[in-house]
Amino acid sequence: MSNDTRRLADGFPLLSAYSSAQGRVVAVIHLLPHSSGVMAILPRELAPTTLERLRKFVLRAKVKIEDLSDRYSVAGAHDASALELANPSAADAPYTEREGIAVARVPDAAQSATPRYWVVRPRESEVRGGASDDRADLAWRLADIRAGMPQVYAATSEQFVAQMLNLDLLDAISFTKGCYTGQEIIARTQHLGRIKRRLSRLRLPAGSWSIGEPLRLADGRTGRLTEVARVGEGFEALAVLSLRDATGAADTDTGAGDAVSAEELPLPYRT
Repeated sequence: MSNDTRRLADGFPLLSAYSSAQGRVVAVIHLLPHSSGVMAILPRELAPTTLERLRKFVLRAKVKIEDLSDRYSVAGAHDASALELANPSAADAPYTEREGIAVARVPDAAQSATPRYWVVRPRESEVRGGASDDRADLAWRLADIRAGMPQVYAATSEQFVAQMLNLDLLDAISFTKGCYTGQEIIARTQHLGRIKRRLSRLRLPAGSWSIGEPLRLADGRTGRLTEVARVGEGFEALAVLSLRDATGAADTDTGAGDAVSAEELPLPYRT
C-alpha cells in the first residue's frame, strides 16, 4: 500500500493505493481499522485481480487476504447521522464500530462541513429499501467528483502514476515509510521528476461519455476520463489532464479525438 498502514492503529481510516512495479495504480483503496483485521474497500470489478496480486506478498507471514463481499455490504452515507448506527455519542469520529457495524469517515482534504461516511455491516443486518442502487451510485459518484476523490476501474487500472490522481494531495502516499510496490517510480516522480498530468474536475456537454475515454479540450490539453456522472442535460467528471509547462506547451495524446468544449471546475483542495 502507498500509505503507512501503521496509522490504522490510531483508529483512522486511510486512503491508499496499490500500484504495479512500474508505479501505475492498480486500485485506489479505502482501508478501515476493522476489529476483524484491516478492511479494504475498492470497486468490485477490481477485487479479484487485486486479491490475487496481493496474495503473492504473503509468503510466510501469518496473514490471510480474502474477499468479504458475500459477508459484508458497503453503503455510502452523506451526513453524520450514519454515526448513530455504530455509536450515537461518537460525533465527528473518523471511525467507530459496534456489533459488527462499522462507520468510517471518507477522507476529505477540503474538511467539508458535510462529511461522507462508509457504512459496512454484516449481510444479515443489511437494511433494505431506500434509494435504488442506481440512484445511490450516481449520488456517490457525483459526490466523489465534487470532492476531487479519485478512483480507478477496470478501464483505467494501471493507467496512471499515483500523483496523476492527486493522491499525494489527499494524504494517500507516505514518502517516509518502508518499501512498497511501485515506490521507486512514485518517489522519483515526487522528488526528481515533473508531474505532467493531474486530476481535474470538468463539466461536459451532453454526449455518450464513459470512464477511460480519451479527451481533448478546446485549449489543446488532452487526457482520459476517470469518473463521470450525469447532471441535468450535461455531465460532471474527473479526468487526468496534461499540464502546461513554463512555455505554455502541454503533452498531447494523439488518440484523444476531436476537441470538446468543456468547463474546468475548481477542486476543493489546493493543487
